[in-house]
Amino acid sequence: MSEPTTIPTHPEEVTASVDLRLGSSVSVQARARATPAGLIAAGILAAAVILAIVPLVRAARR
Repeated sequence: MSEPTTIPTHPEEVTASVDLRLGSSVSVQARARATPAGLIAAGILAAAVILAIVPLVRAARR
């Protein structure tokens, strides 16, 4: 069996791409794919990190 040439996508997948050029010598390309569940998981993780930092900052001020 041969490998599929394209990666199957999720029906609710969100995609984004950016092409940035600075002058004639610098070019940056970025592409991202995410699902709604992945975005929610990333938000929960970020909230957990921020909530964990609050007690550390309070302890450092004392």
